[in-house]
Amino acid sequence: MRTPDGYDDARAAAVRLAELTGAERHDALVVLGSGWGPAADAFGQPTASFPMTRLPGFLAPVAEGHRGEVRSVEVEGLRVLLYLGRTHLYEGHAPAAVAHPVRTAAAAGVRLAVLTNANGSLRDDVQLGDVVIVRDHLNLAFGSPLEGPRFVDLTDAWSADIRAIARKLAPEMKERVYALLGGPHYETWAEADWLRRIGADLVGMSTVYEAIAAREWDVELVGLSTVTAIEGPGNGAAAGIDPTEVVAIAERSAARLGPVVVRLVVEGLRT
Repeated sequence: MRTPDGYDDARAAAVRLAELTGAERHDALVVLGSGWGPAADAFGQPTASFPMTRLPGFLAPVAEGHRGEVRSVEVEGLRVLLYLGRTHLYEGHAPAAVAHPVRTAAAAGVRLAVLTNANGSLRDDVQLGDVVIVRDHLNLAFGSPLEGPRFVDLTDAWSADIRAIARKLAPEMKERVYALLGGPHYETWAEADWLRRIGADLVGMSTVYEAIAAREWDVELVGLSTVTAIEGPGNGAAAGIDPTEVVAIAERSAARLGPVVVRLVVEGLRT
């Protein structure tokens, strides 16, 4: 694939990634968002592990539940790159900085990306701790990691084929539409009601810019999102949203879903 012009930083970081991991290329990327760190253990012993900041252009995550670690693992002859944490818009960084780690993975040869996060559900047909599949997204941060005439088609951003594999592996997982807000504040009840009316099922503060960057580089996408709050009066939200509890709920689900993520990567790459 022809790499987009001007993305020298991502290519340079991919070269450094190869040096640090001993792997010339990687096949898949798994981004482990809020509380998803325990899922990394299901991939087994890493062949390399180091802080994200050892890679050019990578920023240390500041949010709770984001470890700021990169791991390279081998699973059934496939090289998988794990990011334990991510950078968010609300940390004061430009969209390109948020997207840079995914662009680096794409420059390193990645063909499939699994993007995980935690969400507030706007629907009450789920339980806290449920993991849902991202079917589509709404970019309500109204920005983009793309600059200039880079017209990336997002009409089928989240791979139907990979989503089907996820449903086969975990039939209890529902498919939902994820809405990105900039944060770091949580939305009001009025905002949550508006989001429901425009078609959102979940709301969060990450993932979408990574998805745009991945599709620019023809990387196949699947998203897994943990329900850590259910929005609106009467759903327990009156007590407020505790960021520490958000992470704790996601960690419990991640430990349980780790083997599913491993199988999703392997079967997704072999589809």
